Amino acid sequence: MPKESDTEYDPTLGNKFIFVTGGVMSGLGKGITAASTGRLLKNAGFDVTAVKVDPYLNVDAGTMNPYQHGEVYVLKDGGEVDLDLGNYERFLDEDMTFDHNVTTGKTYKHVIEKERSGDYLGKTVQVIPHITDDIKRRIREAAEGTDVCIVEIGGTVGDIEGMPYLEALRQFAHEEDEEDFLLTHVTLVPYSKNGEQKTKPTQHSVKELRSIGLQPDILVGRCEDKLDAETKEKIALFCDVPTEAVFSNPDVEDIYHVPLMVEEEGLDEYVMQELDLLGSALSVPERDNTWRNLVTRDRDGSVDVALVGKYDLEDAYMSVNEALKHAGLHAGVEVNVHWVDSDEMIDGDDDGENRERLRECDGVVVPGGFGSRGTQGKVEAIRYARENDVPFLGLCLGFQMAVVEHARNVLGYDEADSAEMDPDTPDPVIDILPEQYEVNDMGGTMRLGAHQTDITPGTLAADVYDANVCTERHRHRYEVNPEYFEDFEETPLVFSGRAGNRMEILEHEDHPYFLGTQFHPEFRSRPGRPSPPFVGLLDAVMERAGVDGADNGAVDGDADEHEEVTA
Repeated sequence: MPKESDTEYDPTLGNKFIFVTGGVMSGLGKGITAASTGRLLKNAGFDVTAVKVDPYLNVDAGTMNPYQHGEVYVLKDGGEVDLDLGNYERFLDEDMTFDHNVTTGKTYKHVIEKERSGDYLGKTVQVIPHITDDIKRRIREAAEGTDVCIVEIGGTVGDIEGMPYLEALRQFAHEEDEEDFLLTHVTLVPYSKNGEQKTKPTQHSVKELRSIGLQPDILVGRCEDKLDAETKEKIALFCDVPTEAVFSNPDVEDIYHVPLMVEEEGLDEYVMQELDLLGSALSVPERDNTWRNLVTRDRDGSVDVALVGKYDLEDAYMSVNEALKHAGLHAGVEVNVHWVDSDEMIDGDDDGENRERLRECDGVVVPGGFGSRGTQGKVEAIRYARENDVPFLGLCLGFQMAVVEHARNVLGYDEADSAEMDPDTPDPVIDILPEQYEVNDMGGTMRLGAHQTDITPGTLAADVYDANVCTERHRHRYEVNPEYFEDFEETPLVFSGRAGNRMEILEHEDHPYFLGTQFHPEFRSRPGRPSPPFVGLLDAVMERAGVDGADNGAVDGDADEHEEVTA
């Protein structure tokens, strides 16, 4: 099929495609199912990439409240995307780009801009073919140069926002040879009150798919336990798929065990069989077992770390939680993360529950965020960690609040603050970036993506990174005000990482482990390549708690692998 000049769509790009849709309800774990499939294909020797389709009208996730979609994940090129892209990077150990996230806003914006510039030469611009071709173009271009591209369609089948994507998917199926296209549908299999696994929701979901011309090749049932043989047979009968194409994806304690679970079910072998890949796959004894060995490592003992934030939602801090888990895998300990509500620490927590939780932990992490709510509680938590020699890691806003805390309680600038929180503060030790003064649009206008930081030799940061330079991802508008640099230099607080005149890393010389980063090291942490600041934190936490951990051997902690610096 020739390239469509109108829509820039080239149907020859790409190789093998696996599309993953979801039914019955959102939040079933389509992303983890897709990422687990990709992990197993990588183990078998294939180059795998992933695309996340988000049907919302936002151009990107950058302006979304974390309560809506969880954390905003930042890619190396500065793309602000859905947290599922973070799961793909962690599971596949590949760096994604903004091209790997397709949104309705991005697609419609591009098509409308082309119409406004006259590119369609007076033709009527329609959902079919212009929108659907743009969707397909983006998927194929992201897949170029890889063996297999896994495409997760966000939302639930039947959502009105998702209809153009399902239509594009229907067209995609017709354009591809049978062995190059696979549709996986993830559904909920609930229990009735008498303990019976119910297949009716799955039947209705597949019926919805078939009504728009799509027949799933694989069905994955999400259930508390494995699907019974009778349940699989019933789903196969009523949904018109072979029984061997119905797989269980039961609840597990750790999402990193999902690849092991679906491998046990035989999902990877069936996928490779249907895509005609078995002949080129590594033999089972030759396949990479690094993932299995990593996530099943021994853990000896546990430590308690306080996560001090304002979003009482685990997904809002997913990458921070995962980075702590990665450091725990490296150290051979279980990391118990305890939520401390920074908002309640100051307002309304009369019984001191959050303060007590903070005191019971052997480490403190203050993550990023925006807005003034909860910041005073973060300052109090940072002061507690500093004054009591509790290992501390501050990320982005946590770094900035550490500067504020030091200015107030060490330098004596009682009203010091960030200009973001208090525009009228007499001592704006944190101020807006100079290039942000004239910026009006909120989306995609911060300092974003991978940037290089120079580290002062002989400092804690240099020891943590085992280097005098690091590359990490940023997402902020405000930073340390240069007017106060000299004031800080007279105290134990040291800015040990810089990017020109920007302060990137801070530490306290007279503290066991007190580190703050203007960047977000959690976005680059992987199970096999834990983030150095988190590894350093956990080492200090273990020493304070008197926990040795299990000797699992060395882990490659070089967080600069794969990453390129954003210009």
